[in-house]
Amino acid sequence: MAVIDQFQPLDRERDLKLHPTHVIGHYGVFKRDGRVFLQIDTLGSADRAKPNSQSQTFQLTSESAKALWEILGREFNLSA
Repeated sequence: MAVIDQFQPLDRERDLKLHPTHVIGHYGVFKRDGRVFLQIDTLGSADRAKPNSQSQTFQLTSESAKALWEILGREFNLSA
């Protein structure tokens, strides 16, 4: 599990490829010490040794959520 504080672009020369596994993202919002966090969990695919067990977790702060919002808007041509 990790709290994402900021985003940085990957080196464009790096080979990016689509992963074959598709999962559902489960999310929750909680407050700690007056701050709001968004947590996203994914469960392992049916092909894993422990299917449907928690696989990945990451948390966004309000600042990193805003940064991600801006990235998504720019890269997917979205508007509010």
